[in-house]
Parts: sequence; C-alpha cells; structure tokens
Amino acid sequence: MIIFGGSAHPVLTGRIAEFVGQPVGQVSVDRFPDGEIFVKIAENIRGQDVFIVQPTSPPNDNLLELLIMIDAAKRASADRITAVIPYYGYARQDRKDQPRVPITAKLVANLLVAAGTDRVLTLDLHAQQIQGFFDIPVDHLYASPVIVSDIRQKNISDLTIVASDPGSLKMAYAYSQMLNAGLAIVGKNRKTSEDVEAVDVVGEVSGCNCLIVDDMTTTAGTLCAAAELLEQNGAKSVLAAVSHAVLTGNALGRLKSSPIDELVTTDSVPRKGLQGFNITTLSVAQLLGEAIMRIHNNQSVTSLFKV
Repeated sequence: MIIFGGSAHPVLTGRIAEFVGQPVGQVSVDRFPDGEIFVKIAENIRGQDVFIVQPTSPPNDNLLELLIMIDAAKRASADRITAVIPYYGYARQDRKDQPRVPITAKLVANLLVAAGTDRVLTLDLHAQQIQGFFDIPVDHLYASPVIVSDIRQKNISDLTIVASDPGSLKMAYAYSQMLNAGLAIVGKNRKTSEDVEAVDVVGEVSGCNCLIVDDMTTTAGTLCAAAELLEQNGAKSVLAAVSHAVLTGNALGRLKSSPIDELVTTDSVPRKGLQGFNITTLSVAQLLGEAIMRIHNNQSVTSLFKV
C-alpha cells in the first residue's frame, strides 16, 4: 500500500499517512507556463495498492489534478487505484431539475472511472444517489461519528436538531437519534445562488438550544437565514454543524453577523485562517485512515458508521 496526496490538502494527507503509519508517497506536481498540470510519480508503484487523497474543492484545478494523478498511476502499472475524495465537488447538480442543465455529479463520476479509478472512498456526499452514478465500488463514509462525539462532550441541554432545508432532513433525523434530541426543519426559498430566504420552521424550538446540521456550506446563506428564523421563534442559542465548510465570498461576514454562536466542521477541505468567528475544526484523518487500512486488508468498513 502507498498513499499519495495532491496539492489540494497536503495537511490532511499527512495526517492520514501518520495514522496509517507510513510516509506519504513522493509525487511532483508542477505547472507549465500556460497553466497545464504536470504530474510525475517519483517512486516505483508497479503492483501496489495506491490511494490518492484529493478533495475536489475550489479551485477547479484540484479535480483535474486528481484525474491526471490517477492516469499517471494507471500507466505506472498500479495494481489498484482508490481515489480518496474527502469532499466530492460538483455534487449539487445531481439531477435535471430545469431544462437544458447538466448532471455534473454523474459527469465527474464518468471522468474518475475513465481516468482509471478502481474504487472511490468519499465522505458525506451531497446526495446519497451519487453512489449509483459509479459502476465501481464506492465506500461512502459519514462525518457524524466525529461531529456527534464533539457535540456530546459539550453536554448541551434542551437540544433540538434542525434541518436547514428539506434536503438535510434525513441527516438531521440521524443526528437527533444519536444525540437523543428533538427534531425541527426549516423551509427555505432560494432566490439566487447566494441569497436564501427562510420561510417557516416546523417543530418546537422555543426555549431550546438548536443545532443546525447540513452536509456543506459555501456562502453560509442557508445557515444564517435558518439561524435568524430560529432566533425569531424563541431559540435559546444556535449552533451549526456541517461536514464540509467550503467558505467563500462573504460567508465569514454573514456568520459574524448571524445568531450562530459556533460552527462545528471537519478538515475535509482546506481553509485559510478565519478570524473573528468561533469555528471548531475536527479532523477526519483517523476515520479515512482506518477506512484505507480496512480497504487494503479487504475488511468491512461498517463499524466506521458507529459513534
């Protein structure tokens, strides 16, 4: 077994390799003057079980770099190539909900398979059905064991789990069962890609400490709109927990001015230092590292779903 990492998130790759107990494989990633990506694997991988760690978060070069690394490993006669994708980008477009739009989640799946991927290991897909877009094995893990353990340590009383929109209701229900908490859901209306209006809340939140859960946030529009509505409905405090905090644009400013006291997330994507807001970042390196060892040894990963 050998673990490689692209340039998207070398810190997470190093943490995973440290947990597994071996060094990160040597690979050089350079750019030609016109921006083309050049990859060279600097050691023999013939017959090896290769794991390539690369979240496909912005910029888009991260996805292309992953595909090129997979192609390089395939042409170097690797025995098996597993793409370890902590954050699967382009997953929002998983169906045709408007005329003449693409299904990019399926397109990315096709690209990964065409490049030579034999297996995919990923974390909290935006939609469960994306697993079915692949004709190769997909190990889909959840960040909930890591996040729930942290929330339990906070020992929050009168806790209610809130789904930020109907799409996250199943996740919210799972969290409510694990934390033995109440359940509520916020209805929203998305005006633009950045502007979200929270319409109504279903469930009892008055006098409760509310935890909004979702799989990802980018502009924080959904989270902040939901938090404001919860505050208006008498919530005692508001926290948020998301698996992937791909914070862009004015997300930090929105969080600062919102009723949200703390954002709990993971290190599935890299983030620069964000000052002025309480963000707790939990590592998924141990979770992914354990899955990598189990895949390599042909063992079950079912126990990794348990808290």
